[in-house]
Amino acid sequence: MKTAGLLVMPAGFFLVVAAIALFSSLTMRSIFVLCGLAVECLGLGIAVRSHMAARGEN
Repeated sequence: MKTAGLLVMPAGFFLVVAAIALFSSLTMRSIFVLCGLAVECLGLGIAVRSHMAARGEN
């Protein structure tokens, strides 16, 4: 799960970069930036939760 979380975070970053590069409308750009930030937060949450679960087993 750590690997999945660490792979999801860059995906969110690239969503933000793609939104800034591709959309000219401020509304669409803002929506995609918010979605990218949400994906990054989900990836961080997955990485943190998997690290906490592994730490509790020891």
